[in-house]
Amino acid sequence: MKTAALDSGYAWCRLAACLLLATVGSAGMFVVVVAMPAFQLDFGLSRAGASLPYTMVMIGFGVGGLLAGRAVDRYGVVAPLAVSAVLLALAYVQAATSDSVLLFNLAHVQIGCFGCAVVFAPLVADISKWFTRRRGLAVAIAACGNYVGGAIWPPLLVDMLAESDWRAAYLNIAGISVALMLPTLLALLRRPLGDDAIRGDGGSAGSPAVLGLTPNGLLGLLALAGFGCCMAMAMPQVHIVSLCGDLGFGPARGAQMLAVMLGCGIASRLVFGVVSDRIGGLRTLLISSALQGVALVAFLPAQSLTALYGAAALFGLFQGGIVPCYALIVREYFPAAQAGSRLSVVILATIAGMAVGGWTSGAIFDWTGSYSVAFVHGIGWNLVNLSVVLFLLSRARDAGRGVAAPAAV
Repeated sequence: MKTAALDSGYAWCRLAACLLLATVGSAGMFVVVVAMPAFQLDFGLSRAGASLPYTMVMIGFGVGGLLAGRAVDRYGVVAPLAVSAVLLALAYVQAATSDSVLLFNLAHVQIGCFGCAVVFAPLVADISKWFTRRRGLAVAIAACGNYVGGAIWPPLLVDMLAESDWRAAYLNIAGISVALMLPTLLALLRRPLGDDAIRGDGGSAGSPAVLGLTPNGLLGLLALAGFGCCMAMAMPQVHIVSLCGDLGFGPARGAQMLAVMLGCGIASRLVFGVVSDRIGGLRTLLISSALQGVALVAFLPAQSLTALYGAAALFGLFQGGIVPCYALIVREYFPAAQAGSRLSVVILATIAGMAVGGWTSGAIFDWTGSYSVAFVHGIGWNLVNLSVVLFLLSRARDAGRGVAAPAAV
């Protein structure tokens, strides 16, 4: 097997391949949102019941990410992704042919496990090992895959649904996924030059002890922060299509808003990636999370198309930089050999936040008849995230001043 140097031309080519894999593999996050009104009608579901398949995708995303992260740390990315690409296509087929809600939901667990899970945290952790000078930007680009997918898939899915039904759309995605993912994996066969050396290095900012924390203590706080920010993030991303339908604008407008939101998220992740190379992961996370809270507030009075498009664009521009920051923080405080498994735990927490937040928002709608309380609920969880980040930054600032940190937790 050939080797290649860090920060080389091949490293950038590898990054492009990771971006393509993530774009294709994350389609399941968006087909379930765009097709939600169609299968809600088909199965006769409530809004909370129709939100459950998205929750199942997130559960598969989180649990599958734990397993995939360990496998990638041990065996590399190619073998786990090759197996997952085939199983992902079969999961789409199962969803398309399901006659019961139970089988439909189980198929979405598999879509999350074999699609989203293996093309996010494992690929982000892998690419972080190939860059030193522009690690923040590289991680941000790799993490843009699901946002590129969010900009591309919803309009395509609207066209598919216009020409046929939601079942045919799932079958089409099954074929596209396996046809694109398997050949792309050939670009990931090389190992980095000096792989044994980089796998044994430590975090670039030190260890969790610098913050007065144990490794598991820091990991737990990052998981709590990730859960909080994604509880807040789920409301607009999961329910924007249904919200537009409720306001009389139609699901196609909602799909366009979702594409705008996630398209702006691409720019956000790239900008915050550059910023994080200058100020570090924790400070970048604080800025992005605070701005996400501002964008959530902007949704509360939005009732017109113009206001909704503006709020969606603002939300995308502000929140896109959040999740990649966790990958940087993991690489700043944990060894490279633990990158996949440690990051997968944090990503599991973020996915749990998306899963619970998506379902909770639907349940709150069923209870209140509107999404206003759901947005307030999300803002509250965003404050939880900010509190954790401020605590960690205070520990980091004390360490920088030479102040002894309190006992490790």
